[in-house]
This record gives sequence, C-alpha cells and structure tokens, in this order.
Amino acid sequence: MSPISTYRLQIRAEFGFDDVVEVAGYLDRLGVSHAYLSPILQATPGSSHGYDVVDHDRLSADAGGMPGFRRMITALRRHGLLAIADIVPNHMAVPTPLRLNAALWAVLRDGPDSEFARWFDVDWSVSANAILMPVLGHRIGQVVYAGELNVDRSGAEPVLRYFDHEFPIRPGTDELALPELLARQWYRLAWWRVADDELNYRRFFDVDTLAAVRVEDPVVFDATHTLIEQLVLDGSLTGLRIDHPDGLADPRAYLRQLAAATDGTWVAVEKILEGDETLPADWACAGTTGYDALNRIGGLFVDPAGAAPLTTVLDHFTGGSPTVDAVVEDSKRLVIEHILTTEVRRLVDLLQAICTADLDLRDHTRRALRESVTELLVAMDRYRAYVVPGEPAPEESRTTIARAAAIAREDLPEESLDTLDVVCDLILDGPGAGKDPRRAEFVVRFQQACGPVMAKGVEDTTFYRWHRLISLNEVGAEPGQFGVTPEDFHAYATRLARDWPASMTTLSTHDTKRSEDARAQLAGLAELPLEWANAVRYWRELGARHRSPEGWPDPETEYLFWQTVLASWSDGPSGSVAAGSGYRDRITQYLSKATREAKVHTSWTSPDPDYDAAVEGYATAVLADPEVLTAVGAFFATLAGPTRVAVLGQKLLQLTMPGVADVYQGTEIVDRSLVDPDNRRPVDYGRRSRLLTLLDDERPILQTLAALPETDRLDGEKLLVTSRALRLRREHPDWFVGGGYVPVATSAGNAIAFGRGPDAASSADRVAVITIATRLPVALARHGGWGEHTVALPAGTWTDLLTGRELAGGSARLAELLTDLPVALLVRRT
Repeated sequence: MSPISTYRLQIRAEFGFDDVVEVAGYLDRLGVSHAYLSPILQATPGSSHGYDVVDHDRLSADAGGMPGFRRMITALRRHGLLAIADIVPNHMAVPTPLRLNAALWAVLRDGPDSEFARWFDVDWSVSANAILMPVLGHRIGQVVYAGELNVDRSGAEPVLRYFDHEFPIRPGTDELALPELLARQWYRLAWWRVADDELNYRRFFDVDTLAAVRVEDPVVFDATHTLIEQLVLDGSLTGLRIDHPDGLADPRAYLRQLAAATDGTWVAVEKILEGDETLPADWACAGTTGYDALNRIGGLFVDPAGAAPLTTVLDHFTGGSPTVDAVVEDSKRLVIEHILTTEVRRLVDLLQAICTADLDLRDHTRRALRESVTELLVAMDRYRAYVVPGEPAPEESRTTIARAAAIAREDLPEESLDTLDVVCDLILDGPGAGKDPRRAEFVVRFQQACGPVMAKGVEDTTFYRWHRLISLNEVGAEPGQFGVTPEDFHAYATRLARDWPASMTTLSTHDTKRSEDARAQLAGLAELPLEWANAVRYWRELGARHRSPEGWPDPETEYLFWQTVLASWSDGPSGSVAAGSGYRDRITQYLSKATREAKVHTSWTSPDPDYDAAVEGYATAVLADPEVLTAVGAFFATLAGPTRVAVLGQKLLQLTMPGVADVYQGTEIVDRSLVDPDNRRPVDYGRRSRLLTLLDDERPILQTLAALPETDRLDGEKLLVTSRALRLRREHPDWFVGGGYVPVATSAGNAIAFGRGPDAASSADRVAVITIATRLPVALARHGGWGEHTVALPAGTWTDLLTGRELAGGSARLAELLTDLPVALLVRRT
C-alpha cells in the first residue's frame, strides 16, 4: 500500500527520533499520512545528513538508536501516522576515525582475502595492490620526515596514527621500520591531492570519503539490508526511498531483490529523468522522488516570453554569455579531465584489454579509445543508458547512444570514428558479447560513469556558471527550457496517473538548489524583464563602492549574487530578513559554495583566498548598506503579486496532482532556503502549530487571514492550502493516489484546472474535486484581468475548501471564484 502523503524530516543529532515524537501531533493535524525520514542507519557521528553510513546493523545513535526509534514509531501510530525511510545502497563512509566502518577497517587490515573485500569496488591491480587512502596534508615523504606518522601499540591491536586518522596494521608487520611498514600495508597513504588521479576504489561522484558498495553481490545485499528488511517486515517502516540508484551496477536487479526481500513495499527512487525520458517500466518501484513533477509544476509559472529579454539582460550584465549548451560541454570536459580521471582511466583500461584480446579489435589505439569514451560521456544526455549485460539493448538505449555518438563524431578526428563505433557497440553489449567477461564489466562501468559526469558537470558546475534565471537551474531541469504550457503539464499528469500513479511528487528536497518559494520569488522576473534589468543595473551601481581593489566579484558571480538575494529576501515576522547578520552569513556561505562549485576563479581543491575574501567582503558590505537594502526591498514589493500566485499555485497543484505528495520540512509555510546546508536549518514548529490553530478556529477563514499581520499573511495562506489539500487527500485517498485525472477547460491560458476522482478520467460525472490555479498574473493584469473568463465545472454543487464559497456547476466566472485567493480547491457536494 502506498503512502497518501509524506512529510520529509531531516534526522540528525539536532533533530532525533524523540523530536519527531514532539511534532507527531502537529503532523497529524496538518494532514499527512507518513513521516518521511532521512537516512536512519548509523552514520559518521555528527553527520548532518546521514548518507555517510558506517554500520548497516544499527540505527543512528545520534538520533536516539533503536529505543528512540521505537518511541517514535509508537508516537506516530498513536496519531494515525506511518513512516518511510531513505536508504543508501550505493556507498558507505570512509570515516574518521576509520575503525567506525568495521567492514572497511577489516579490508585495510587483511587485504583482498578479507571476508569484507567483496563489499567494496576496488581495483587491486594498481597502486601496488593497495587501496589508496588520500588523507595526508603533504606528500608522504614530507609527512614521514616530519614524524607525523606513528605506530601506536597501546590498544587491543597496533594502529598507525596520523593526527585524527588511524589505520590498521597488517598482521605481522607492526615491528618493521616505518618505510618498510608502509610498503607492506594493504593501503597506501597519500597526499589528498593524489585522489583524482590515482584513487582505485569507486567513490560517490567526487567524494573520497564515500566508497561505493557492491550491493549487486547477494552476500553484500543481505549484509547491508538485514535491519531495514526487519523494520519493513515488522511494519515499523511502510516504504523506502532509494538514494542514487544510477550508481548501482544493475538498478533493475537491485529493485527486484529489494521487492522480494520486503514483500513488495512501496519504493520511490531518486531518479533524475532528463527531457522526455521516462522511468523504465521494468523497475520494481512506484516511481521517482519527484524532480520530474517539481520542474513541470514550476515551469507553469515562468513566462516563456521572458526567455529572450532575460538572455539580453544576462549578456549586458556579464559582457556576453555563452549558450547553456556550451557551458554544459565545457563543464563536463572539466569534470572528466580533472575530477573523474580515475573513472575514465578504468574504462579505457577495460577497453584496451578487451581490444587486445580480440583480433578484430586489436588495432584500436588507447588514444582513440580514450577520446571516444570522453566524447561519448560529454555527449550523453542521460544519467544511464539502461543496458543490462547479456540482454538485448532496448530501443530507447540504442537511440540514446546513437544520439550521443552523432554529437561525439563532430569532435573526433576521422581516424577515430571506427573506434567510436566499436565503443558504442560495446556499450550496447553488441557483437561478441559474452566472450569476454570484461565486456559486461565495461557496460556496467560506463553507465556508472555517466551519472557522475551529468551530476558534477551540469548540477554542480553549469548551474553555478550560467545564470539567466537561476530558479530554472534545478535538479532534473534544463535551464534552456523556459516555461511549461498547461497542455504539456496536462499531458505529463495524465501519463503519471496512467503509468506511475503512486510516484512521489515534491517541490523541495534536501538536494534542491533552492526551495520552492525561493524559486517562486524569481519566477516573476520572466514577466518583468525590463523592470528587473533596470533594478539590477541600479543595484550594481550602488554596490560598486563595495568592490575589492581588483574589481571582484566578477560579473557572473555578481549576477548570481543579486538573484540569490532576491530569491531569499523576506519581510518576515521580525521585519526584513536582510536586517540581520544571520541572513548575511547565509548569503556569504552560499556564495562560498557556489563559486567553488563553479570552478572558475576558485574551487574546493584549489581555493583562491584573495578572491574568496573579496567576494565575501563585497556581499557583507552590500547587505549592510541601507541604500542597497531599500532598493532591493522596493523591488521585492513589486514581485509580491506574482510571488503569491506562484507560491500558492504550485503548492496546490503539487498536492492534488497524481502521485504521493511530499512536503519538505517547514515548507508548509513560505520558505526561501538555499542549497544544502541552508535548507537543513531548524524548523520553528511552534510557530507553524500556532498558525494552524488560528486557521482551524470557528471564524470564517477569510476573516482569519485578514486578521493576520501583513508579514504573516502569505504564510497563513500557504498553510491553509497545504493543510486543506493534505486533509482532503487523507479523507479520500482514492481520489488522489490511483485516482483519475482530467483537464478542466478554462477560457484563459492564465488559469490551469484539473479534476480528480476515483475514475475521473472516464467521465466528468466522476470528478470529485477540482483544482484551479492562476498563472502569469502580470500578463493577466496587462490584458484587463479575468474579465468574463470562465472555468467549466461539471454539474453539481461545489464548495471551495479554501474560502467556503459555494457555487453551482456550469460556467463559473474566474473573477468571482479567484477574488480572494489566486487558487481554488473545489469539492463536489451533490
């Protein structure tokens, strides 16, 4: 049985299982059916996210361990709530101290003969049959000469210490002199900068402290899933979210094994679908975690007419900007050449071995093989090709590889084109498949490399370099695609209802680059490009006095800065958010991350302290400048109308469209968070609970909203929309999860409407609830407002759950229906 709705909670030391107990009653009142927990297994102590698991057999001690977990489940059940959890099958932590990961500790001590050696994806043929441990602050010779490595025999077993790091010593070698001792270990200690070139264990993207786990091995699967299986089978968990399935050797096989082990519990996969890509029908899951829904919903509130003028604004501000496609290509090449070097080398090693062993392929050179792999990885527009070794490649996979190959041909010399054809055949497990086991390995590893190239090249580089409208720089989105039409949204929602009715939908996650309301606050720029151009030019003039002597920040970073300020700006209960140092800290921390991810003037591995200090100094000074703050605040006020429309509209659409609706912690009211870790800040549940109590009193709801302080009004409206939609879902789950979907006709493109019900798609008479939302309000106002525009309601008597207004079926005037709120949630009473 699938959830009806979920509420995402970030479990960590600061918000553990007993804290969930405290908010269970509030979640019940809000209307959710399931608490949706971030990873709950034992992670590196102090972890802020839980994805760095060190022990699959224990629940997080920071969060309260098994006793706290049981108290939480009991409290949730007392309020009629169930729980689902996020799990991490793809990797484990390489923690400090290392012994926290007992499996990895055993492999470093006992080498490839360890019972845990099969757990980790290690290439033992390189680095002198040793696992590279790139943890040293200097080259190994300098470290040894400085006496920073020491053997410690004071414990139960001797260990090698390097400051906070400790490593096991291979049995029988602890009495050796230090250089010989180091040479005899099953690991090689190295300078941290060596990692990108020489790392020989597969990692999560570019994170050395997350080592890939070979969950495709049945023994490893069983060992890493026993506790989670028990919690599902005893009813403590009633669903699972699977982190990063594209990193697995065979996602389809993994999901089938998981379904068998958990009696087919509801599962959502964190799968990023690009463009018109669809989830493979043979994956044993309910659907994705909702990035596909997020970007289609958000696109409805972005005016396509704004694309050209905002491109002009970007070009004028930066002095000329390349196309997003050019930035993506450059970013992918940078990632392949400097970050994923070892992954690409391993692919080329496999190809060279395959070709050397096959007379027909022997004369394809290593250089041509490397160039072909590189160009294919750059050209791939998917996170995976969905090829399973030993099976015919699906037509969609062949199309994907052919599309990439066509692009790759444009950048390869003539003599390498035959090699490209060979590589493509090998990716598709073509002629000769099965003769050499390395062919199957290459098929798997190529696909495991596609995901990191896409993620690091697009999400973690391009999105921090190209800033036409940063609300479109979102996970799973294509910044070059500007806006979504109602017709396209209806087509998508119809497919979702038909093919993946229990897929998750969301607007914010712990991985989104900006929260839903930060994006909504920027959507109006597409309708006001001239006003935006004038405003940002003026802000730039005001900020010029705060530039560094060298002229920093650069135009691209400055343009990102102003959009970020606008996205996160708020006139909250305590006044302008920009008035406090906490807000300035948030912005400077964001810019520090953004500029390092962009990898242009500074980076994580090669920071430029002068540049970093100049950018921080500029942001701090600008956000303390009263003249700047006044100017930004004035423009913020002009966006209030479009922002309100987008905030409320996208929330109602998401909560009532096909799928399992997720609410990210705290976003039931307006939340303008930036990228992690900003979106993990503590949530003020007390304020949310008090506001919900006000909305639930016996006064007419419009009176209650009108009585709220102006700074609380939009919070109250969003909480009203969220709570009423969630409660309706819980009362009538068959209307929403598995229910039908039918577009409802309106006479204006500035309104989008659809009906839901147990079998709504078969007949208008089966529609039980209708969602109506306003879009592109600036354009609407320019054309005189709603005027006589209408929405066609099926016969019957309808009540708007948001205002209490009642109306009869037939042609209803939008001006009357949407006079108090830009959205309506109509329920059929007769």
